[in-house]
Amino acid sequence: MDWEERENPRRLVKTFAFPNFREALDFANRVGTLAERENHHPRLTVEWGRVTVEWWTHSAGGVTEKDREMARLTDALLQR
Repeated sequence: MDWEERENPRRLVKTFAFPNFREALDFANRVGTLAERENHHPRLTVEWGRVTVEWWTHSAGGVTEKDREMARLTDALLQR
């Protein structure tokens, strides 16, 4: 898994690149659908040609196994 771990709060972060805003927004919406289905919600930053996704569990104060699973599921969304 090629997600970066950052601090304050401890979280998993990855930026995904796309050729335009429309495809970036489409990916962000797929991440949102995943988050709703799993009842676990990331921080999403959508910009022209990229989406940054950050997973952590507020109540645990950092990264849990659920966050790692959500990161794997997020990566899998690119396969669609």
